[in-house]
This record gives sequence, structure tokens and C-alpha cells, in this order.
Amino acid sequence: QVQLVESGGGLVQAGGSLRLSCAASGGFFTINSMGWYRQAPGKQRDVVASISSGGGTNYADSVKGRFTIARDNVKNTVYLQMNSLKPEDTAVYYCNLISDFPRKYSYWGQGTQVTVSS
Repeated sequence: QVQLVESGGGLVQAGGSLRLSCAASGGFFTINSMGWYRQAPGKQRDVVASISSGGGTNYADSVKGRFTIARDNVKNTVYLQMNSLKPEDTAVYYCNLISDFPRKYSYWGQGTQVTVSS
């Protein structure tokens, strides 16, 4: 069973930066992709950024140029560097992992709160 442990959330002023980390563990598995989603109060969970096993990245339009996703394949860890944070970035951020082996499955972290004050 794959487990995802997130860290790095917190409170920051607008214009500041935070770095989120998500480490995957739990037996032998292969990763198709990893990514970050966020959910603000009263809103649906939306994708923020994703990175494939080959290193290809995708970003939500709202974070392009400000957020960077990176992946350490040896440590099975994905990072989200968030710069120039805005109050509208305030949300619970969730790590997501899609595995290929031993089965195709989508795993979620427990979520980490990011709060950006104006």
C-alpha cells in the first residue's frame, strides 16, 4: 500500500514563497505520474501541477510562472516550489500519485494547509 506524506505548508504573506514536499513509500511500486491538487473552502479540488515519469510537466494557468514542480525519482518525492504567492492560493494542497505497478491506482496524501495573508 503506497503512502504519501506531505510537508511544507504554512502561513505566508502575499508575495512570499513556500516549498511543499511529498514522499511516497510502501513496498515496490512504479510511478506513472505525481502531482499537486488544491481545494479551497466551498470549492472543488483542482489540479495545480503534475509531472510524468519522463519529467514532462503541466501547470494550471493560474500558477504558471510562479509555481514549479520537480521530482526526485530516487527518493520517490515530488516538490512544489511556490513563489509570488497570492491570497487566492490559500487552500489545502494534496499530493497525488498514480501508480502503474502493481496496479493502476490513484493515491492521495492527507493534505497540507497553505494560507496566504494579504
